[in-house]
Amino acid sequence: MSLALTPLPHRVAALTPALLVVAVPALLALPLTRDGAGPADVLSGLVVVYCVIRLLLERRRPLSPAAAVVLGLPVVGLALAAMGAFSSQAGLTGLGRYLQTFVLVPAAVLLLLRDRTGFRMVVWSCVGLALCQGALGVHQFVTRTGASYQGANIRAVGTFGPQDVMGMATAVSLGLVCAVGIALGRVSVRQRVAAIACASVLLLPLALSFSRGAWIATVLTCAVQLVLTGWRRALKAVAAAVAAGVILVGGFGVGSALLQQRIGSIAQVTDAPDQSVVDRYTLWASATEIWRQHPLTGVGLKGFPEYRDGHATLALSSGSETEGAGAAYQRQPLLSPHNMYLLVLSEQGLIGLLALAGSWLALLVCGVRRVVRVRDRGPGLDCGLVACGLLVWLLTDFMYGDIGGPSTVLIAVAMGLGAWWALTCDTRVEAPRCGVPQRAEEALAR
Repeated sequence: MSLALTPLPHRVAALTPALLVVAVPALLALPLTRDGAGPADVLSGLVVVYCVIRLLLERRRPLSPAAAVVLGLPVVGLALAAMGAFSSQAGLTGLGRYLQTFVLVPAAVLLLLRDRTGFRMVVWSCVGLALCQGALGVHQFVTRTGASYQGANIRAVGTFGPQDVMGMATAVSLGLVCAVGIALGRVSVRQRVAAIACASVLLLPLALSFSRGAWIATVLTCAVQLVLTGWRRALKAVAAAVAAGVILVGGFGVGSALLQQRIGSIAQVTDAPDQSVVDRYTLWASATEIWRQHPLTGVGLKGFPEYRDGHATLALSSGSETEGAGAAYQRQPLLSPHNMYLLVLSEQGLIGLLALAGSWLALLVCGVRRVVRVRDRGPGLDCGLVACGLLVWLLTDFMYGDIGGPSTVLIAVAMGLGAWWALTCDTRVEAPRCGVPQRAEEALAR
C-alpha cells in the first residue's frame, strides 16, 4: 500500500504519541518565566500521565522485564536517599526530580515511540531547538547582550539566562550530536545534507557558550559516533571537522583569543587556575569527604549544600557571579559539586551510584551492541548512532556538570531516546508496529 492510499486520520493517530514527545524540546525554545520554570517541565509530566492512560486503555504490558529492571534500578538508591534526607520536603523534591529525569520521562518516551519515524521526529525537534537557541546565542555574542564573561556580556546562553549558563550549551551540544548521527547513518541525500549543514552551523554557538565541559563531551561523542561507523569514514570526517574549525576560528577570527584562553584553562589545574577551576576542584574534594563519612547511603537527597561548608577548604568562594542577558547582577550559591557522579555519591552513597550509573551503563552497552548488529545488515543505523551519541555525551558531561534548571527535561528526553534504541525488541526497531506500512514510514522519514 502506498503512502497516498493510507488514510490520513490513521497516519496522524499513529504519530500522535510521538508528536507529544516532539513538543517537549519545542517548548524549551520559549522564553522562561522569572522563577526559571518553563512549560516543557509541565508537558513532560503530562506526557507521563498520557502514557499511563494509554497503557490502561490498551491493556498491554508496559515494559519488558529487561527494560523494567534497567529503568527501575535507580529507584532503589533514590528511595533510600529520600528517606535519609535532612527534611521531608527536600527528600520529596529531590526524589521527584530524579524520577522525572531518569525513570518516568525516559520510560514514557520508550513506550510512546513506536517506530523509527517517531524517533526521527523527536531527533529533528532537538536539532531545531539547538538551532533556535544557537541563533539567539550568536546574536547575544555579536550584540553583547549575553551573560557576563570576563567583564563583557558576550557569553551565549540563549533563553536560559545567566543562572543556567549550561542550558544553551546542553541544547546545542545534544542537537549537534543528533545531526552528526543522522549524517553518518543510512538516510536520504536530502536528510544527510541537511544534517551536515545543521552540525556545521551549530559549531559556532557551541564555541561561544564557553562551556569547557560541553566541548569535551561533544568532541568525544562525535569521535565515538565516527568510530562506530568505521575507521575510513572517521578519518574523512575528522579532516573535514579540522578544516571547518580552522576556517571558523583561524579564518574569520571568531572569538579566537577568548576561545584559546578558555581551551587552555582546561588543563590549567595547578599552574595559576582561574577561580571557577579552584571552586570546582574544591567542591569535588568536599563531595568526596562527605561520601567517606557516609559511604553506603550518603547524606540524603538535596543534602550536599547542608554538608558542603563543613568539608570544604578556604579556597572555595561564596558563590559564582552572574549578570547580563536581561538579568541583574547577583551571586549564585554553589549548591552542587558540578559533577553528577560525585553529587550522587555524596547524597545517595555507593548504593545510589551503583544503581544509577549501572542503569546508564546498561543502556549504553545494549545500545552499542545493537548498532554493531545493524551497521552492516540492518536499517536504523542513524537512530542507533544518535541514541548512543546522546548517552555518551550525557555520561561524559556528567563529569563536569549535573542536573538542574530547565534544560534537565531535555536530558530526560535524551535518556528516553537512548532507552528506546537499547531496550526495545528487534521487531519494534526493524519494523513499525503502529499500523503504518513500511513504505509509508520510509516516505515519512524522507
